[in-house]
Amino acid sequence: MIFVSHSERQTRMLAKKIAALLKLGDIICLTGDLGSGKTVFTKGIAWGLGIAPEKIVSPTFVLLRQYEQSRIPLFHFDLYRVAHSRQISEVGYEEYMFDAGVTVVEWAERLGVLMPESYLKISLRIVSDKSRALTFTARGNRYSALLRQLHAIIKP
Repeated sequence: MIFVSHSERQTRMLAKKIAALLKLGDIICLTGDLGSGKTVFTKGIAWGLGIAPEKIVSPTFVLLRQYEQSRIPLFHFDLYRVAHSRQISEVGYEEYMFDAGVTVVEWAERLGVLMPESYLKISLRIVSDKSRALTFTARGNRYSALLRQLHAIIKP
C-alpha cells in the first residue's frame, strides 16, 4: 500500500491513526533517506500513544530513547550511525523489540541479520519539498492483519 502525504502534519496524523491500532510487541521499521520524515512519523506514533510529539527527538547519538509514560511504552531506535549489527546486539535490543512496548526503528535496514521475522515496514521517499510517499509492507500474520486495518482507515 502506498500513501502520499502532502505535509508533516498529514504524516503525523497518519502515524497517530496507526498508533491507535498498535499493541505490545509491535515493531515498526522505517527506511528512507535523510529528511524523508522518519522522525516526523515517529512523533505521530508517539502522539497516538499519548506522548507529546515535541518530546520525541532523534536518538541519533544514543541509539535508543525510551518513553514509558504512555498507554504503551515506546522504544525509539535510530540506527543512522550504526556501522555493524554487532553494535545493536551490544545494547540488548531484543529486550525492547518483543512484548515490552511498541518499537520504532529508524534506518531499520541497518539491523541486517538482526531484522525480526515479523514487522510493519514503512519506506518513506521524498516526492517534493513537502510531499512524501509512504510505502507499507507487512511481514508476518500480525502485520498483514494490521495492514488490512490500515487500508480500511486510510485512503491511499
